[in-house]
Amino acid sequence: MKNESLFFWDKIVFLFYFLIVAGYGYYIYRRKKKATTDTKDFFLAEGSLTWWAIGASLIASNISAEQFIGMSGSGFKMGLAISTYEWMAAATLMVVAIFFLPIYLKNKIFTMPQFLLQRYDSRVSTVMAVFWLLLYVFVNLTSILYLGALAIQTISGYEFSTVIVGLSIFAIFITLGGMKVIGYTDVLQVFFLVLGGLATTYLALNLVSDHFGGQGMMEGLGLLRQKAPEHFHMIFDSSSEHYKDLPGIAVLIGGMWIVNLNYWGCNQYITQRALGADLKTARNGLLFAGFLKLLMPVIVVLPGIAAYVLYKNGVFQKEMLDTAGNVKPDHAYPVLLNLLPEGLKGLSFAALTAAIVASLAGKANSIATIFTLDIYKHFFNKEASEKEQVKVGRIAIIVAIIIGALVAPALKSLDQGFQYIQEYTGFISPGVFAIFILGFFWKRTTANAALVGAALAIPLSVALKYFIPELPFINRMGWVFVIIVAIMVLVSLLDPKSKNNPKGLEVDASMFKLNTGFTVGAILICGILAALYTIFW
Repeated sequence: MKNESLFFWDKIVFLFYFLIVAGYGYYIYRRKKKATTDTKDFFLAEGSLTWWAIGASLIASNISAEQFIGMSGSGFKMGLAISTYEWMAAATLMVVAIFFLPIYLKNKIFTMPQFLLQRYDSRVSTVMAVFWLLLYVFVNLTSILYLGALAIQTISGYEFSTVIVGLSIFAIFITLGGMKVIGYTDVLQVFFLVLGGLATTYLALNLVSDHFGGQGMMEGLGLLRQKAPEHFHMIFDSSSEHYKDLPGIAVLIGGMWIVNLNYWGCNQYITQRALGADLKTARNGLLFAGFLKLLMPVIVVLPGIAAYVLYKNGVFQKEMLDTAGNVKPDHAYPVLLNLLPEGLKGLSFAALTAAIVASLAGKANSIATIFTLDIYKHFFNKEASEKEQVKVGRIAIIVAIIIGALVAPALKSLDQGFQYIQEYTGFISPGVFAIFILGFFWKRTTANAALVGAALAIPLSVALKYFIPELPFINRMGWVFVIIVAIMVLVSLLDPKSKNNPKGLEVDASMFKLNTGFTVGAILICGILAALYTIFW
């Protein structure tokens, strides 16, 4: 039933995508050659990204194989509830736009370690810079390459190693042009991502409809809810087998906020897109990204649920199994892509590639930014010229992607890639968020307290994981965050110098004032979210 190869029109569509993105990227690069010698332009595209480019780039960098493959796999296994990562992200983007961005932009922050240096001291910024570099290279970059290559191998029939090399070269080509090239090519990437993703969803719903004698996509959607009602609940109770992954109400008022606020507000990979713009442009970019986030479950979760319904009713039984005969949820999306007709399969293949390459480029650029500005310039060559810093950044990009490509095959034992990424990123998320949130809004927070918070994050997370294994990892993050905040507050209060902390930030209400357009958009997003959670509770 499936077809693991690309035919003539698939290759033509994919070639069209590749030439459009590569050609547009080269045009932007030639037009903005300042980026070859200016660090702020190369790493941040300072002042040149529009709100729609910022919003599109945020989504293109965020949505990758971990969503297309991993989240579809989680949709296959647990249903619509996995959408909480996408829908809660839309609400989180509003919080970051309102409260975090003004602080970053007022203090002229370009990297997250720079903020920690400015607010605390070099010890805190260096420890966290090293943490981030290791996390970005060995968890994020590697998993994006692995999941992406796995999907493309399944769809195209090309060798796994060949796909890894191809993705790496494409990502390097885009990334070496700097953030401006990444930002504007991401607009095209998002176009292909959404268009190709919707094509796969359309096919999946039609397959369900046809299988049960229905007619058209909308009947297919209705049949999904009819045939798999258990897959359409957003909030699991404690008796659910999936409670450990998504622990009930905690996804709304608990640890999920730490996951999202850390990712969207304290993460170089994401915030970098907005740090080169003015406040109004940056906020509108995050608002646009919030609306795109509402759409993502339609593209990445519904196909997984459709694959589950078809599998349970005897369709592609063998395709969903690994060599040992175990069901592999992460096979769901590639299997669906192999059912697409010629040409349309090429479009969805382009969408998947766009998601992977955009994420690789964004991650590699952030790795280069932190390494160059916070490690190389700080420790190796304080007098480095702008041109030399850009050169070092480019070398860091190439080295990081090569390391990712070499390590990626080691992840072949994964069951649900998306859950793996969330859990292991969560080992440091509570500590990072505690350091940032107290640094923003409590002047007495000291550098020693921040250092203690950074040092405790991983040991506390590991201890809770192994001593209370039944504790859901989202709840674990919540408890680790609360413990670290309490310890940081205590350490700060015990330091008499904290009463007049010269590094405390000046924060006043006027910084958070909103314009009418943003306010209306934010209220609309919150209203849509309230409706979705009410309908699918």
